[in-house]
Parts: sequence; C-alpha cells; structure tokens
Amino acid sequence: MSEILEAIFRRRAIRAFDPVEIPDTVREQILDAARVAPSSFNVQPYQFYWVESPEMKTRAARLCMGQAPAETASELVVAVADIGSWQATVQGQLEWMRREGFSENKISESARKAKLAKWFFMQGWFGILGALKWAILWVVHFRKIIGSVPVARQGLFKWARKSTSLACENLIIAAEALGLNTCPMEGFDGADSRSSWDFRRELMRS
Repeated sequence: MSEILEAIFRRRAIRAFDPVEIPDTVREQILDAARVAPSSFNVQPYQFYWVESPEMKTRAARLCMGQAPAETASELVVAVADIGSWQATVQGQLEWMRREGFSENKISESARKAKLAKWFFMQGWFGILGALKWAILWVVHFRKIIGSVPVARQGLFKWARKSTSLACENLIIAAEALGLNTCPMEGFDGADSRSSWDFRRELMRS
C-alpha cells in the first residue's frame, strides 16, 4: 500500500491533542498540499490562515464554541471560502508562468481566459448580471444540455465552499502523512458575526 493510502486509512479526527512543535518546513509542506487541490477553473476560491499567537488561538477556540480540539491543538488553520480571491489567484498564476519561462502566447492565452472568467463572478447591481446569466443558460438548455454554473451570489458561495473542502482534505491528509493528527471542525459561532469579522481582519494583518 502506498504511503498516501496508508495516511488516508490511518487518519482519525482527534478530539484532544498533546502539545507538539511544528517546524516551518512542515507547515509549508502542509499548506502547499492544500494549494494544489483541484478547483473549478483552478481559481482556488479560498484563503488559509495559520493561527500562531496564543491570543489568536484562544479567540479562535472561543469562536469554535470552545470545542476541545480547538482549545488543545498546537496549531490552528482557518479555512475561508472567498469568492473575491480569484483576481489575486489569476495574477499569481500569470506571474508564476512568467517566472517559469512560459511562452508569451501561453501567457496571453491565460490572460484572455482570465478576462472572460471575471464574468463568472460578476453579479452587477442588485444581481442583475446574475439574473441575465440565468436567463441565457435557461434558453441555451432548450437546444443543448450544458453544465449549470452558479449565477447568484449564494450559488457562488456554495461553489467556493466545495473547492475549499477539497483543499482542506488535502491539508488533512498531508498532515497525517507527515505524522500530525488533525480534527476538522465546522461548529462555528456564526451569530457573533462582528467578532468573526474582527478576527478575520486581524488574521489578514498578521
């Protein structure tokens, strides 16, 4: 059995952790594994925040409703589905292509696709563009069976959460393969929205 399969079958959600030190090199490997997860159009509509300071970890655990895994974990990683991150992702991909020596034709082709992709995310005032996209797809469906795409903001968030879940799975399996236990947590105090937004802004600044 391959090491990856061993890690998949060995993984368990651990509810209480012993303190361990995670080297920076291991952290980068785990995050790199998350970054290469598949996503629609390779847009990667998510952000990962590695919570480091004890104060921030305490606040994160409180927002996770005081769950034992959050309170005892040596490190916390916050995954955020972010439909607004696509522009930074596209720019990063174009910069990577230039560094790696891709031809100008390939770079130009990717840039053109990126300009078309923005219409996938744009909703317009009061969602008017989303409604227009829905109407166009509804008409096209009469002539040809095509895949449905999210046209409203709520649909985009659902789409982003699915890609985020795939990235989280990569992160968890990578951690297990590197000898680290994990516990995915969904329980979150969404009612305390102000604290949640303040927490995220602080994460982005740190």
